[in-house]
Amino acid sequence: MEQTQLAWIANFIWGIADDVLRDLYVRGRYREVILPMTVLRRLDSLLEPTKQAVLEMKASLDKAKIVHQDQALRQAAGQSFYNTSKFTLRDLKARASQQQLKADFEAYLDGFSPNILDILEKFEFRNQVPRLSKADALSTLIEKLLSPDINLSPNPVLHGDGSVKHPGLDNHAMGTIFEELLRRFNEENNEEAGEHWTPRDAVRLMAKLIFLPIAKEIESGTYLFYDGACGTGGMLTVGEDTLRELAQAHGKQVATHLYGQEINSETYAICKADLLLKGEGDAGRTASRIRAS
Repeated sequence: MEQTQLAWIANFIWGIADDVLRDLYVRGRYREVILPMTVLRRLDSLLEPTKQAVLEMKASLDKAKIVHQDQALRQAAGQSFYNTSKFTLRDLKARASQQQLKADFEAYLDGFSPNILDILEKFEFRNQVPRLSKADALSTLIEKLLSPDINLSPNPVLHGDGSVKHPGLDNHAMGTIFEELLRRFNEENNEEAGEHWTPRDAVRLMAKLIFLPIAKEIESGTYLFYDGACGTGGMLTVGEDTLRELAQAHGKQVATHLYGQEINSETYAICKADLLLKGEGDAGRTASRIRAS
């Protein structure tokens, strides 16, 4: 997807923040809502096609009194995550009562797999739900993220004649949009460069400084990446991409495993969410691990 299209989608989501949260949060706190909601919408779009299969698998496992259900539910979902609640965001869009929406939305959050619950916990997103519900903003957020004017799904949206209205977003494109939102929120907070997010141009330069001098020495095999203060994970993913590009240019085949550690809870959540949105992790092309210090 072209950069102009990615920028348009980022602008659309940024506009949602301005429209819905303006009188509810100061601009510097928009990210506490918009980043996790963007993650939820993307995950929801990925899980929609297998929703019924997951519910049936969950019922079967419960009936058989199987305690360890995670792997079977991942397989049913076809992803490295799942949601066992009976709701999707589209289901929640139709709620007439804010009280019912709040209860059902919280049940929806509770239904996610442990890796997603970990992200939501580190974002402290549940703390925002009562405030959003009381201000009648939760339903508006869901409605706008489900707008036909935007597509956060990997599948294209078609016109009635079969032509493409909105192209699908692959994992890399979704990760790029997420990182652009993060950059804008950091600018709104007047954060110093590198405080929570290092510009990707700088990260790419660092990766090239590391790998270009040894490009001819790269052999086919498995490589481990570790960042002991990984922040939002840019050095891990850009380093991985740089290694793969150089390996391919020299006719080599490499596999990569990413490992990171981060002490700041929100930054940890952003990193883990970004890795998932890019297709990293158990169901992606790498095995990724990030843990909080």
